[in-house]
Amino acid sequence: MTKPDIVIRNGTIVDGTGAPSRRGDIAVADGMITQVADTVDETGTREIDADGRIVTPGFVDIHTHLDAQIAWDPLQTSSCWHGITSAVLGNCGVTFAPVAPGGADFLAEMMESVEDIPRRAILEGMPWDWSTYGEYLAWIDRTDKGINVGGMVGHCAVRLAAMGDRGMDETPSSPEDIEAMVELVDEAIGAGALGFSTSRTLLHVVPDGRQVPGTFADDNELLAFGDVLGRHGKGIFEAAARLGERDREEHLPKTQAEIAVLGEISRRSGRPVSFGLVSSDRRPELYQRVVDMAHEQNESGATIRPQTTCRGIGVIYNLLNRVPFRNAAWKQVMSMAPADRLAALRDPSLRSQLAEADMRAPAESMWILPAGDARYDCREADNLAVLAAQSAKTPAEVFVERCLASDAQVNLNHPILNQSLDAVQAMLDDPMITLGLADAGAHVGQIMDSSQPTFYLTYWVRERERWTLEEAVRRLTSDTADLFGITGRGRIVEGNHADLNVIDFENLALPQPEYVFDFPNGAGRYIQGASGYDYTIVNGEVFMDHGEHTGTFAGRTLRS
Repeated sequence: MTKPDIVIRNGTIVDGTGAPSRRGDIAVADGMITQVADTVDETGTREIDADGRIVTPGFVDIHTHLDAQIAWDPLQTSSCWHGITSAVLGNCGVTFAPVAPGGADFLAEMMESVEDIPRRAILEGMPWDWSTYGEYLAWIDRTDKGINVGGMVGHCAVRLAAMGDRGMDETPSSPEDIEAMVELVDEAIGAGALGFSTSRTLLHVVPDGRQVPGTFADDNELLAFGDVLGRHGKGIFEAAARLGERDREEHLPKTQAEIAVLGEISRRSGRPVSFGLVSSDRRPELYQRVVDMAHEQNESGATIRPQTTCRGIGVIYNLLNRVPFRNAAWKQVMSMAPADRLAALRDPSLRSQLAEADMRAPAESMWILPAGDARYDCREADNLAVLAAQSAKTPAEVFVERCLASDAQVNLNHPILNQSLDAVQAMLDDPMITLGLADAGAHVGQIMDSSQPTFYLTYWVRERERWTLEEAVRRLTSDTADLFGITGRGRIVEGNHADLNVIDFENLALPQPEYVFDFPNGAGRYIQGASGYDYTIVNGEVFMDHGEHTGTFAGRTLRS
């Protein structure tokens, strides 16, 4: 037997299949898991004592927008701090390949408009030395990667590369246009793209206000892309679907038609379909109707797997970035350099003016993340309106006081989707629905949701005991890997790639998000670390050691 590079000993192995955990050892050699046993007799070049720890497969995040960030951040923060060892790019139809000559600028502008990733950072941080999707994957091959990265080919880029500005039209594409687009998608899937993604939602727009290319594509165009996946016998069809938008009739005919065409794509191609699904306080009944529609399609032979988050999707407000208060005094404060804003809040005369500000949204919809570990369960005791009423102060006064007390580290959480954790629980109780939508790398100045694995494990599993540890790990690993055709990962079995986490589960914790200025050109973003991840191993090399990068870049390009 080859001498192991690493032996992990005495850990509680949670193997990613959902099977009961068991105590044992794991041997790793040449990037692969070579032995899983009660005891590994061989001594490893490196020995890791996992006594009192759980050992899991690396987590697989199927919905990220790290497409640009991998160019300047090979660690793929914040994902790397939360046990994620594989990430899927290219969601929501917005990708950087294929690209026609001169098309890079528009794709960068579109990514900034849709996903809030700075255009200048995209253009200056990436070489743009590709035209086809295969050439783009070759660039990813050459790029240092802390974690494994794969991607889908996006409808927006395909339309623009094949049709130019006509790709923005709302009129149906011609048979010749579809043929040209199919050739581009065929090349991408052949080169290893994990699937095809499209944006159907009216929320995604380009800078001039038009919807992104492909939003109004007809069924023939969408089915043609599904047929490509079917011919190759691989790949997933992913959609930012149009669910309930401009559809107020009793029986939701437009949403029903949307789900129906996704079902037909799956049946005709034999490939799985995934789309984002969230609840909303504005239409609390909608998500369950969509779930029922998806089940109906699956009962007719489709494989539809909606994906949702494990907590509310929320905008974060922070004095260093943006605040929800509006008047001349707040405008004055926020026009200052971030380092000077806290001192301005200490001026009593200015503070009295800040207290009278209007709000961008009701205080009842905002929660202060209390000091200590970040909580996202929106307890009444943390509600901004409740805190203001209890202290007989305005919401702005409460926020200012918390800023002064915390040296400007206080965060306001404003959930805008999945506000109800009861609805989140109901969705995740359904085995059809998978974990996703964390949007790592996107909306960097607004949200910080790539920490979801840690919240899922600490809140839903350890605190609430809603799901078993074994089921939770399965959902974070083999369930997502299998859905996206990522083979040889997501399970602790002999012969699989050695992507592993050694976790101090009892002490796993999620600290507050922070606003930092570490993007290219000094642009700001939210980051969020974790404690309790002793080791994260990627392809047999220790990548993160107690939250610190070891210097290795063993990540590989994931191909379908």
